[in-house]
Amino acid sequence: MNTPAYKQPVSVLVVIYTRQGEVLLLERADFPGYWQSVTGSVEWGEAIADTARRELQEETGISGHAVDDWQQQNLYDIYPHWQHRYPPGTTQNEEHVFAVCLPGQVAVTLSPREHLSYRWLPWREAAAQVFSPSNQAAILQLAHRLSEPRR
Repeated sequence: MNTPAYKQPVSVLVVIYTRQGEVLLLERADFPGYWQSVTGSVEWGEAIADTARRELQEETGISGHAVDDWQQQNLYDIYPHWQHRYPPGTTQNEEHVFAVCLPGQVAVTLSPREHLSYRWLPWREAAAQVFSPSNQAAILQLAHRLSEPRR
């Protein structure tokens, strides 16, 4: 039963990167040593693009930049230690991939409830650092996206 007591099994992944190919990674507060891009669940009744902008602001303090919808979805199994957050019987999550390209590194204001620290890394190093396979795949796409002419 889908009730607000549970999260929807729909989320966003927001890869934040610079034109020089540096990627912002955040260290999870609930799992120190686990690094990731911005992520978050879609709230009931919220548009997916609005979730991407909200999570970007909440987790990093970054706002006012275009959030690019990569029109890519990943379906993955929810880690067992997080399944209790979802309606009973829910085992998979649909993740929507977004990105924000910044002209250069910016200062980040972390949500201490969610993240312990942050770092900017070259995209190859960032891809090797993240724990999520879908996050890694999104970062690896930057090799192609960085070589495309900017609109």
